[in-house]
Amino acid sequence: MTARAGATPLVMIHGLLGSGSYFDPQSMLPALEVHTPDLLGYGAKRSIDRGIDLPAQAAEIVRVLREEAGRPAWLLGHSVGGAVMMLAAAQAPELVLGLISVEGNFTLKDAFWCGRIAALPEAAWAAEYGAMEDDPAGWLERGGIEASDLRIAWAREILSNQPVETIQAMARSVLETTGAPGYLETVRRVLGSGVPLYLLGGELSAAGWDVPEWVLALACESLVQPKAGHMMMLEDPAAFCGIVDRIVLGQSGG
Repeated sequence: MTARAGATPLVMIHGLLGSGSYFDPQSMLPALEVHTPDLLGYGAKRSIDRGIDLPAQAAEIVRVLREEAGRPAWLLGHSVGGAVMMLAAAQAPELVLGLISVEGNFTLKDAFWCGRIAALPEAAWAAEYGAMEDDPAGWLERGGIEASDLRIAWAREILSNQPVETIQAMARSVLETTGAPGYLETVRRVLGSGVPLYLLGGELSAAGWDVPEWVLALACESLVQPKAGHMMMLEDPAAFCGIVDRIVLGQSGG
């Protein structure tokens, strides 16, 4: 399904594991023009092995806004993608209509998995990730997600989307970037511009999301997707897209 003419653009930024396209969000968001770009080192860009860090990923999103969306758009960032989203908004505020942080990284407390991956020797991480790829159903179940046939197929697609080197490079960049004092200063500057921010978490995981009180105060709304965790778009994509649709169309008057 394609977007209707004149639809508001929405750029969906995937997290540490991509992509953002496996559940076909455009088909569930027909009133929006959905873009699900691969970050550098992921999917169609998996052969890229340089610039695998948050600032470069933010620059890639700015490129997408300028060259693919071609006009100001909403940004949605999931998990690590939430940090990329904030950096992109800082680089090109004139291209951003609004922000949706889906359990996006704000502090190092949000980067516990990244911290573990970053600290592992490369061979150990490669072996661990290979075991995940070999058992997508087990990966889902360890995350508290019922492993239906469709979810297993999606999990297999997610796990095969990027090489282990990309994941570890991004994990290390998450620690370096979001652990620096300047990161929250950047977030404060972005939100201080008045750009709308919506926070979206899963009912089963939002309690562990470390959102600073001042971010909560500046957000237009904090929303929770019922009966879902951190991978809410995999667990119930229709409910996820329904929330996103209401946010964007509500702001745009659609």
